[in-house]
Amino acid sequence: MSHETQRNMLTPGHYENFPVGSIFMPARLRAPIRAIYTFARTADDFADEGDVEADVRLARLAEFHAHLHALERGEAVDDPVFQALAPHIRRFDLPYSLFHDLLSAFEQDCTKTRYAHFGEVMDYCKRSANPIGRLLLKLYGDEDAKHQAWSDGICSALQLINFLQDVAVDWKKNRIYLPQDEMAKFGISERQIAEGRCDALWQQFMKTQIERARRMLQAGAPLGLALKGRIGFEMRLIILGGERILSQLHESRGDMFQQRPKLRWTDWLNMLWRAAYTRQSRASASSCGSGGCGH
Repeated sequence: MSHETQRNMLTPGHYENFPVGSIFMPARLRAPIRAIYTFARTADDFADEGDVEADVRLARLAEFHAHLHALERGEAVDDPVFQALAPHIRRFDLPYSLFHDLLSAFEQDCTKTRYAHFGEVMDYCKRSANPIGRLLLKLYGDEDAKHQAWSDGICSALQLINFLQDVAVDWKKNRIYLPQDEMAKFGISERQIAEGRCDALWQQFMKTQIERARRMLQAGAPLGLALKGRIGFEMRLIILGGERILSQLHESRGDMFQQRPKLRWTDWLNMLWRAAYTRQSRASASSCGSGGCGH
């Protein structure tokens, strides 16, 4: 994952502006969300220890794979991260494969620093971001295939947004998650990223990246209305947070070098109102449509 993550999010190094696992979640889900977050954050920290040799980081991640396999066999694991996680895996029947997918993405961060094309980026998102959404749906008791597809779209979009806002941050870690072929098409070099040069070519390049992430986020947005109660409210907040970061990127013409997007208290107030109002508006429209408005 790419990487400075917000401490309210499930995934380390991801989506620091997006409130997964916030106080709005039902109390019964906070402990399992916290356990998943701790697992992901700890493993991602292994991958992000840049001063440590890749072989050492990979060995630590291999230990996490081994611990997961031990849990699958019904064995006890003497590791506080897994001692906290194990009961929630059993209670909610969480798929072990999703945790292994997360680890595989962290392993990739130890060895792969460039992405030839968008397909490679999406393959990374499939393992680094999408498992989080699917784990959350599992906690909610929601196994609807359409909801999972929407969740994948949202999670991948949020991962792309994280890449866009953290271009300069990732560069310092010798990572570029932007598709190399698309950079070449617009005449964007790594030197330009190193210099933080936001010229006309960079602005056009970023415009295409922003628009693609927005389309993907919007494609998954129906999930925010499909999920009920606090869970749906939380999902709408996450989607609105992504939209606001994309708006800030657009307003700065892609100059995250000088103006890294960040949600401010005014943004949060607006998002909270819109997240609540969207559900109320849809409910009112539904009521009117069924003859409940007195027409």
